[in-house]
Amino acid sequence: MKKINVACFQLCSSENVDKNIVMIDKMFESIEKKLDLVCLPECAAIFTDSKRKLDNYSDRWHEKFMNFIKEKARQNKTHVLVGSIPYRKKNLKFLNRSIIIDSDGIEKNYYDKINLFDVKLSSKEKYLESKNYDSGNSIKVATLPYGKIGLTICYDVRFPNLYRELAKKGADFISIPAAFTYTTGLAHWYSLIRARAIENGCFVFAPAQVGNHENGRKTYGHSMIVDPWGKVISSATNRKGIIYAKVDPTLVRKSREKIPSMTSFL
Repeated sequence: MKKINVACFQLCSSENVDKNIVMIDKMFESIEKKLDLVCLPECAAIFTDSKRKLDNYSDRWHEKFMNFIKEKARQNKTHVLVGSIPYRKKNLKFLNRSIIIDSDGIEKNYYDKINLFDVKLSSKEKYLESKNYDSGNSIKVATLPYGKIGLTICYDVRFPNLYRELAKKGADFISIPAAFTYTTGLAHWYSLIRARAIENGCFVFAPAQVGNHENGRKTYGHSMIVDPWGKVISSATNRKGIIYAKVDPTLVRKSREKIPSMTSFL
């Protein structure tokens, strides 16, 4: 099985979808090599807590954003993971949806975030994702030409049973697009991402948001690509940019043979 070239885009998305498209377009234009997979972070299209702005995205921008990404996939002949976009339901709430687009620009699979970020970190820092979003209810593994990828989003990373189920369903790779808060990222990001790779013998692709956003949030960045042994093979810092890695899918089997924890349970 051939090695594959993967890239993670680290973005600082805003509430202005047009500006986000320009930012992502510049990153695609700066790609240094032929890629098999490009991964975007959570909230790639719009970064906002405003229901009004989410509705405006759905009414005016969703189709334009998705058509832009599909065209980039076709132009670059690469699969693209859209880390997440807000997808409006009939009840007028949203799903936080991750989407796989193939190299022909066709939507192949999607995942709706199961574990919503409802937390109180301090008296001054709290988040209630469920105010605008409903939870998804299905575990998803998408088939790529070079293996299977389990789809998750951000806060899901704290629920290890989800990742074990994805591995049992044949995932060779796991995506964790994120908009980790600076507070929790500083404390837990590296440990959580590496743990999910190690315990499941999977590659993990974790593209992240970074910096100060228009809605007042600050995200941690430090996008990572981690191999099945837990080695960080590529990582970003605290600024926008692209990280690359050449990934050998055969390492999944080799890692699981060395430590066959997938076959053991209490």
